[in-house]
Amino acid sequence: MDLQRRPPEPVLSRATLIVGLYGALAVAAVGIGTLRGEPFLFRQTGSTPLRMLLSPIVGLAVALAVVFVSRLCAHRFDWARQLHRSFRALLGSLTSRDILILALASSIGEELFFRGALLPWLGLWASAGVFALLHIGPGLSYLPWTVSAFAMGLLFGVMFNIFGDLGGPIVAHFTINYLNINYITRVDLPES
Repeated sequence: MDLQRRPPEPVLSRATLIVGLYGALAVAAVGIGTLRGEPFLFRQTGSTPLRMLLSPIVGLAVALAVVFVSRLCAHRFDWARQLHRSFRALLGSLTSRDILILALASSIGEELFFRGALLPWLGLWASAGVFALLHIGPGLSYLPWTVSAFAMGLLFGVMFNIFGDLGGPIVAHFTINYLNINYITRVDLPES
């Protein structure tokens, strides 16, 4: 007989919470699109098959450039190393499965909401501003993340406007999140 008490299993797993949160964001996006008379948010009127083919390729190229710059910053600037360490502490231990689910759910949910639903309604700058406001961390050390979220909101919005679909923004958002979260959780950068 095991007399040691084990802590109870959580009612909802981390993955379930992540999917639930971003799933709710996607549902809200479809609701906003439906109210605007555009429930299908993935593709804008006027998008062509060639643009839809090029969109994810451009999204991947943009993402790899952003990841390169973020790695470069983490190795060159104190503020970036501090942000890395802050995120590492905030995220804690994540499994490869958790990272994949987080990157996939956030890229789809956020792109449907911010680019698919809000951008046609509020415009490029305002939708990027709302995106940035929802990327405010628990302290001033997260301010560069908020500023970069605004820049990424503009960049993803321009991609959406040029190509007419969410393929590029979703691929870019997923790749950036997947590679950067993996790096943050696996690499412990030294103090300056």
